Amino acid sequence: MNVVWFKRDLRVSDHEPLASAIGKGPTLALYIVEPSFWREEDVDARHYQFLRECVMDLGLHLKKINLTLTLKFGTAENVFKQLHQDFGIESIYSHQETWNDWTYQRDKRVEKLLNELSIPWYQSQQNGVIRKLKSRNGWAKQWHQYMSNTPVDAPICPYGLTVPSDEFPSLKKLGLVENNYSDERQTGGRPIALQLLKSFFATRGERYSKEMSSPVTAYKSCSRISTHVAFGSISIREIYQSALMKKNEIYATTNPGSPWRSSIRAFMSRLRWHCHFIQKLEDEPTLEFKNLHASTEGLRDTDVHIERLHAWKNGLTGYPFIDACMRALRATGWINFRMRAMLVSFSSYHLWLHWREPSLHLARMFLDYEPGIHYSQIQMQSGTTGINAIRIYNPIKQGIDQDPDGIFIKKWVPELSSLSKNEVHTPWLTNISPDVYPRPIVDEKIARRDASSRIYAGRRSPEFKKISANIVEKHASRKQSHKSKTKKNIESRKSWKQEELF
Repeated sequence: MNVVWFKRDLRVSDHEPLASAIGKGPTLALYIVEPSFWREEDVDARHYQFLRECVMDLGLHLKKINLTLTLKFGTAENVFKQLHQDFGIESIYSHQETWNDWTYQRDKRVEKLLNELSIPWYQSQQNGVIRKLKSRNGWAKQWHQYMSNTPVDAPICPYGLTVPSDEFPSLKKLGLVENNYSDERQTGGRPIALQLLKSFFATRGERYSKEMSSPVTAYKSCSRISTHVAFGSISIREIYQSALMKKNEIYATTNPGSPWRSSIRAFMSRLRWHCHFIQKLEDEPTLEFKNLHASTEGLRDTDVHIERLHAWKNGLTGYPFIDACMRALRATGWINFRMRAMLVSFSSYHLWLHWREPSLHLARMFLDYEPGIHYSQIQMQSGTTGINAIRIYNPIKQGIDQDPDGIFIKKWVPELSSLSKNEVHTPWLTNISPDVYPRPIVDEKIARRDASSRIYAGRRSPEFKKISANIVEKHASRKQSHKSKTKKNIESRKSWKQEELF
């Protein structure tokens, strides 16, 4: 039999491995719940809950093409060994995966096993990320070529196989603790992804480019499909082609001043940035653990400052906008791109925390966690790439700019609800008791000044600039000229994690 191994591609549409396997003969659709994966530091119960919803939806769609989804619990190596022993595996089909180090090492073990068993493993390109890429030159052209190809849809399977399936393990069995979500948490499944995309292109996205930066408006004006992309219930190519149709419609029916024009351009550019950042991790897997720029090693102490980290993680820093964003993220699994950047900036500069522990916390909180984007952007915002502009966000100014009336702050930090819109951004200047809401954990001006001094001090040496030039050559976008990028030592400032991409 031919096995289709589903991973982060939980859909039937635009699924080349599925179509290829069906074309070769008897086919088994397989999903493996791997217990050791769920013990990793960067995953959370919220991811598993969303995954279950996506897998259950996938099973319904597979039935429509005469396939039954088989669920197995255990290591991928043991599952494949047992299936081969019991039924005989002709070949395995899956998408290429660029995820975290655990999946990378798992795939290496699976590849070794399948070689020993003489079972071919065919891996198709999943998005615009290119395996074994030799040079970034021409990458954008290849991305557009891939996105322009017709999506590969699976035909009815003439011979779908069914083998005994395991039950979904409970959270307790996996050692996961259930989250107390708010009513705003997203649910999984392709119908929801398609509905979100439809409503975004119908009305919600009109002011996307203007309203994606504020958490007051972003929950409505952003597409909110990033989590569905992360789990693969919809593909980047499907989104790109739908967006292209919408763009053509907009340009045919609106005047040049229409907000739709800037919004659809912004949205489509972020589809490419999505793959651009995952390509970085594909080319440099150590991004998950090590500073990209070698000269920044030792910039921050790797020892965990427990009190500062705890206050930041729990929304108790004394800075209302920081705390509101973190509490909203914990409750809903999502916050918009600028607020993600601000949270990392605050932990990296004001609190001077090494990026690793904050990155793991945010990975657990982001329902749309995508390691390639995550670690590239964490390092970008913490100043360890060596090729990006340093952006130290002032959390007071950001609150006044993005939440001037304190609507978002008062929703998520209700202990400040009695304050006026002028008071809510600086509650330490009011009579609010520290027992009700904490005083600022650091002095904003002093912390920002000290961080700026430290970060720029190390950037002046010729050795730093030499390493930066090498990083630009390997990882930087080619949208600007290579000479310009090297001279400015800066990559585009666009794209903070999934949602600025969407």
